[in-house]
Amino acid sequence: QVQLVESGGGLVQPGGSLRLTCTASQRSFSTFVMGWFRQAPGKEREFVAAVGRDDGKPLYADSVKGRFTISRDNTKVNLQMNSLTPEYTAVYYCAARAAIYYSTLPSDFGSWGQGTQVTVSS
Repeated sequence: QVQLVESGGGLVQPGGSLRLTCTASQRSFSTFVMGWFRQAPGKEREFVAAVGRDDGKPLYADSVKGRFTISRDNTKVNLQMNSLTPEYTAVYYCAARAAIYYSTLPSDFGSWGQGTQVTVSS
């Protein structure tokens, strides 16, 4: 388990950008697969992106390909979000998975941050 803290959410106009950051409050998460998920009101939590622990290779949901970029080092994971539209409004969560391989299932991630609100509106 690792404690995660997200930052960088806020209000942005359509077409704008935001950069979310997830940091480990206790120790590095170099041994974890790291992911971002989002949850809009009335909807289930869904996968956004993940980044491998050894090679840093990214994996994206189809809905964010070409718009979002995930990156990491040993102490933080970033999610760069560009060309945002109102459909991306949600609470975004950082998550850690103590395993070698990716997963897109929330149940496969054992550690979660508290979430950060992203609102895309004019």
